[in-house]
Amino acid sequence: MRTMPAVLVVEDEPAIAELIAVNLRHNGFRPTWAMDSVSAQREIDASLPDLILLDWMLPGESGLSLARRWRANERTKGVPLIMLTARGDEADRVAGLDSGADDYISKPFSTKELLARVRAVLRRRAPEQDGEAIVIAGLSLDSATHRVSFAEQALKLGPTEFKLLHYLMGHAERVHSRGQLLDKVWGDHVYIEERTVDVHVKRLREALGAAGPMVETVRGAGYRLTAKPATPVSLATRAQLG
Repeated sequence: MRTMPAVLVVEDEPAIAELIAVNLRHNGFRPTWAMDSVSAQREIDASLPDLILLDWMLPGESGLSLARRWRANERTKGVPLIMLTARGDEADRVAGLDSGADDYISKPFSTKELLARVRAVLRRRAPEQDGEAIVIAGLSLDSATHRVSFAEQALKLGPTEFKLLHYLMGHAERVHSRGQLLDKVWGDHVYIEERTVDVHVKRLREALGAAGPMVETVRGAGYRLTAKPATPVSLATRAQLG
């Protein structure tokens, strides 16, 4: 029997929390409600959920602070997290993603959109079970074991960064626009702004460490993964050669 995915709903408004919980329950999820940071941490300590829906504006510690704390913790850093907030401008969206959220939904939102985002994030979290390991210039990704390494040193990637890297490595040296990456990594049925791609590429580079330069920005076109990233030396040499 298939286990229902557990979703922790961290929301201080009971009416919104109940609406979310009812829709999750009716669509095959097992929701748990926490109304503030203290009760949310208590639920996390008791049992890790499969996904967290986290409101930005909470009494006491904010959702943004909670997200950063959970992402910095070894036990909770891999749990998918969707930020819910009435703060809808670009700076706030970027702040939410930078805090470690995998996705961001502005209030008010439709329950259909919420469920689509939840399913999409859970799909990105699930490791690919088919296909062999991909190795490019010392960077290795094993989709069966969900492991990534560079120069034989293990790297830790979040679920979205793993899916993004998997796609880029599977199509190495090709340039992909932000729109193409949204379709292939997030899914063409989910509406997410292209700026989201930039945030996750930044996080991917940081997670890759010394291999980060392999993920190149192609100005005006998008991103690509290359075995031979441009370096300041090679660029300088190229300039000298005219």
